[in-house]
Amino acid sequence: MRGHFTGTLLILFAVVSMAESVYAARISDIANTKHNFSATVAPSETTRTAQAVSESQICAFCHTPHGATNEARTPLWNRTLSTATYAPYNSSSLDATDLGQPEGKSKLCLSCHDGTLALGSVNVLNRVELKKEGRDIPFQGTRPDGSIPDGHGESTGFTRRIGVDLTNDHPISFTFDSAQAMRDGELYNPEVELHIRERSPGNGPPFPQSQHTGVAGYLPLEDGQVECVTCHDPHIRSDDPNEGNIKFLRVNRLQRHAEPIDGQFNADNDIICISCHDKEGWVGSAHANRLAADETYQLPAGNLREFPRDTQVWQASCLNCHDPHTVEGSRRILREGTDGPTRIDPVTGGKFKQGGEHAIEEVCFACHSPDGDVLVGQGGIGFQVPDVKTDFVTPGNTHMPMQSADQRAGREVHSIGSGRDGVEGKTRGQDFVESPEMMGKGNLMNRHVECTDCHNPHRVAKNRMFNANNAIPDVEGTHPHTPTDIVASGLLMHTNLASGVLRGITGVEPVYGSAAFGSDPVSFTLKRGDPGTGGSTDIGAPHVTREYQVCLKCHSNYSYDTPPPLGLHGGSTAPGTNDMYEYTNQAMEYQAPRAHMGEQSSSPTPGWGPFVGVDGAGNSVDFEENNHRSWHPVMDRTGRTAAERQADPDVWRTPFNIAGALGEQTMYCTDCHGNNTASDTVIPNGGVNGEVWGPHGSQNNFLLKGPWNDETGRLALGGGNGLCFRCHDFDQYGRQSEANSTLIPPTPSALASGFKLASGSSVGCIDFKLTNLHLGHNKVSGTGVTRFRCTLCHIAVPHGWKNKVFLANLNDVGLEASLAPGTQVRYLGFAGKTSKPNGTGRYYAGPYYNGAALKVNTFSRSGAWIETGCGSSGSPGNGELGFGWMASADESCATLP
Repeated sequence: MRGHFTGTLLILFAVVSMAESVYAARISDIANTKHNFSATVAPSETTRTAQAVSESQICAFCHTPHGATNEARTPLWNRTLSTATYAPYNSSSLDATDLGQPEGKSKLCLSCHDGTLALGSVNVLNRVELKKEGRDIPFQGTRPDGSIPDGHGESTGFTRRIGVDLTNDHPISFTFDSAQAMRDGELYNPEVELHIRERSPGNGPPFPQSQHTGVAGYLPLEDGQVECVTCHDPHIRSDDPNEGNIKFLRVNRLQRHAEPIDGQFNADNDIICISCHDKEGWVGSAHANRLAADETYQLPAGNLREFPRDTQVWQASCLNCHDPHTVEGSRRILREGTDGPTRIDPVTGGKFKQGGEHAIEEVCFACHSPDGDVLVGQGGIGFQVPDVKTDFVTPGNTHMPMQSADQRAGREVHSIGSGRDGVEGKTRGQDFVESPEMMGKGNLMNRHVECTDCHNPHRVAKNRMFNANNAIPDVEGTHPHTPTDIVASGLLMHTNLASGVLRGITGVEPVYGSAAFGSDPVSFTLKRGDPGTGGSTDIGAPHVTREYQVCLKCHSNYSYDTPPPLGLHGGSTAPGTNDMYEYTNQAMEYQAPRAHMGEQSSSPTPGWGPFVGVDGAGNSVDFEENNHRSWHPVMDRTGRTAAERQADPDVWRTPFNIAGALGEQTMYCTDCHGNNTASDTVIPNGGVNGEVWGPHGSQNNFLLKGPWNDETGRLALGGGNGLCFRCHDFDQYGRQSEANSTLIPPTPSALASGFKLASGSSVGCIDFKLTNLHLGHNKVSGTGVTRFRCTLCHIAVPHGWKNKVFLANLNDVGLEASLAPGTQVRYLGFAGKTSKPNGTGRYYAGPYYNGAALKVNTFSRSGAWIETGCGSSGSPGNGELGFGWMASADESCATLP
């Protein structure tokens, strides 16, 4: 009887194999899979680790015609179901409402794969009730207790000993219906789609058997739930030698012939993941577009993953970053997403993680690094995948607190999908929404940054513009910066429009209640969603349109109540740097009030910051006249055109000197923040496919692209290499020699600057007074100012300021330095912090005053300054104005340290 039964099965398998091989790459042929444990019938299409010592049957390890386990809907199951308690998958972006202990046929799979029972633990064999006798079918290649082997290690992602901890495995035993699809926002509706249905006689057989019936195939739900068998059929293999290990999947493990079509699952072509997950923005994204993601897997990495030889990134698709049974400790089934130790497989040479705590960045670093050993050419010059890791891990770099060790909480607290329906809206997971509280609001211990705070990997596009057609990639995904790229992008000048790498991530737009400097935004509008091709570029659009909207999620009161201190996390700038101890609120600073655009002769919005009236010493002053707020045009233009400034655009470097752009153009946070660049540009070293754009890490403080301190601008101490001169031409600002015995002629010729004297005004001793007073001060002959530095006259955090052109006015220091508005500092006997013990040295009061010396008595329109505009407004200063003040014995600029 036993021999006849086995022979019949083998004949049946052969017939099925012959029939199905004619039609498709999926055939029911368990005899040639790893699920064949027979000692005598070895599989010819694969190798196996575990097998019976002597038992020849194939089906008996799972099925029996008599004495089966008494569980509903079990297919004559010959194994006892595990009584283990499982830790189910969960995440803040999971919308399933009934996720609990495994149910249905998933429990059948787990009776082997959780490792709690021996593989040979069956109820009946050859009419003998082994279970009652306490015996198992003898096995070899298992653990000593007969349970499933460890593979590369139970805590790795390269094992099928799943264990009872299912937190690192795709969720199972949850209801998948239209309500679930609606809650998630990026799932196909199984009540509408034909390719996801309940397994029932009326629906016919599911994939892959359906291909021979003429009935549309489907992925089967069991009692309306997703179970292991929704994706897997334990009897099948592929007859396509080029497909690799299909992991018993009913449809493709990889993307096959072409990219997917949005909203249309194709079982012949598409990876199984997108049969359920209809990710907005995925089609055409940088990870799915075959023109962008054309890198090839190295043999060791590909072999370890059991990918076909020469698999490209677009083909690996979801499996580049996810693994449905991933390393223990990882969240959101992220491939190798932990900080655990890296091991090397002695057979393939591939790298893999062993346990650890969740660490999103490790997923990205696998490809976005020089040492991931995943892709062919990785780490080489000109490799197209940006190397992000180097900026984070280079010793001595300041960097974002990406790794858990750098984060205040000491663990990864990032939690997309968090928030409240009535505040951040529904379907938060799809847009990577994270509540302000998880970013530090109310608890600075939660301050962090992860790759997915700034990038949505399902939507990032290799396009210079966020709303470009992602099916047609550009040479890189960063904004158009050179004049050539600006024109090619259909623009007239440099802008602040988000680039493709920021496509579809979340951001915030500040809402202001006042134009006063120091007044924080009263609320924020959350930006979320994928813009699609040609999406609106309007600031009011529902999606992110500007880079600053992403930055302000963390760098504003959106995510904190009080500004965080410097040194809060590892890799940050040390407290006290530039006399700064707290970060500033960039949303407050960058405000660009319309009334303050252009040049003003009268107060644009009274009470915005500068003092007007009688100060504490009895001086009558008006620091609002001819004054206005200033800002770098990160959020909006300044309106101060070349004509308004009476300036030559060529005092700026390209691209900010494009004809007609001055005052109308905007810029990016990442024009100043990012890794160190050459002294005359903000473009990362190497240009296209060189060092990476973005504020990941830098050898400079505050993640700046160049040095910035109280000596910036002084030639002997790096002068022209300072941050400012990557955009402002040092030849139009700085001194070309430290010698001061003779006049140093400008090289090239001095160009018109907004900082020049009005025609016919007093002369003084300064050359180029009617053209460019930056050069005039720096190139003065005799015993003039040979140590001219930017922060003598300008504030130290030039995001935005209460005075025009970021001028530090020591006649009017106020709340920004915890003083009463209109307070005069830096005078003989002043008790504050200066570089001279008598109080007349450079003034320090962070964050804004870092060695300041300038006193403005009266402001003037740009291009029309007057000599007596500088000087002390009166007591307690020396009361002198103009050249007399500049050269005075006690408040002299010329003798400053």
